[in-house]
Amino acid sequence: MNSPVQASLDTPKHWRLTITYWVIFICIGMMGGILGPALPFLAEQSHSSMSQIALLFTARAMGNIIGSLVSGQLFDRYDGHKILILMGIAAILGMVITPSLMSLGLLCIFVFILGFSEVSLNAGCNLMMIWAHKERAPPFISALHFCYGLGAMIIPLILIMMLALFDIIHAAFWLVAVALSVIMLFILKQPTPDNPDRQQRDTSSAPYDKAVFGGLLLLFSLYVGMEMTFAGWIATYATLRGTDAADAAILVSIFWLSLSAGRLIAIPLLRPHLFTYLLCGCFALAVSMMLLMYFNRASLHLITLLFGLSMSAIFPTLFSLGSHIIKLNGKRTGLIFMAVGTGAMIVPYAAGVLLEHMGETSLPLLILVVLGLMIANLSFLLIRQKRTRQL
Repeated sequence: MNSPVQASLDTPKHWRLTITYWVIFICIGMMGGILGPALPFLAEQSHSSMSQIALLFTARAMGNIIGSLVSGQLFDRYDGHKILILMGIAAILGMVITPSLMSLGLLCIFVFILGFSEVSLNAGCNLMMIWAHKERAPPFISALHFCYGLGAMIIPLILIMMLALFDIIHAAFWLVAVALSVIMLFILKQPTPDNPDRQQRDTSSAPYDKAVFGGLLLLFSLYVGMEMTFAGWIATYATLRGTDAADAAILVSIFWLSLSAGRLIAIPLLRPHLFTYLLCGCFALAVSMMLLMYFNRASLHLITLLFGLSMSAIFPTLFSLGSHIIKLNGKRTGLIFMAVGTGAMIVPYAAGVLLEHMGETSLPLLILVVLGLMIANLSFLLIRQKRTRQL
């Protein structure tokens, strides 16, 4: 006999809500993936050098960090879907206006707004997926992040198609804005999942192990920094090793394709009793690939494929693990995405400095160091959590 909770999760209304979050994440993936391919066109129309236009990445990262802190507080205090709609409107305006701007300063402002709204939608959907599915959330969260990868994969193809049809990048941005507009109208008619902490006066004061939470924040920061570093620098690494530029660019697509496929494969594996085993398997495969990359003992295409696979389940597993051992409210979810934004700024920058001064071998070495820190931190977190439960 199904429990009342399980029965409530299987209603058509519930599944409509879940699919809505998945579609929002496809749009978020397109928002996140469009900046890179559009960068040369934005640089040309704003008369900016490539070093100047790179400021857009900093503006987006700052929007991510500030947006994660602000939106986390908002999701605790107000109706979640109303906040999603507000951030959706900001994202729509940003996508409509950004491709027409001819000033680098204005581009930075609107890319900041896009980063702010993007991370707010991201944090909100993750949080409300937990509210909706409770202990059954992990597979749905993995599917959520698969949708992000799907959006990031298809947007370069859409941009190429729109350039072929209209010879401008505006249409690709506007298509994402239209998709966001439709899904925001759809979510307007759906109730926000119940916040399990709503009956508490102050959800942020609920007791939790701050050392364990700090360990989680560091894990999220290191993981996303590593993911962004590999995706952002693998093509440069390949060209430094003598690979043709076009062939090197394909490595980025291979990485995102493998990462997205891995998240789909991981859906049935995301169960609380498998979290530790799944993370250990991912880390073991990742370390193996970086060692092969450092010693140049395998095809870079194969290494990229398997490294993407090793990265695929880490974020959804960490998020599911966090929701399992610590009650995640809006504020704590916001802090997680602040850590994500910080890692996305610091680690790729460090990789660029090391590549310039130490050459291509510094990339796998840096990632190995990050993996070592993650393994040590995860060990601390699990040992600390075990000891806490025994007290």
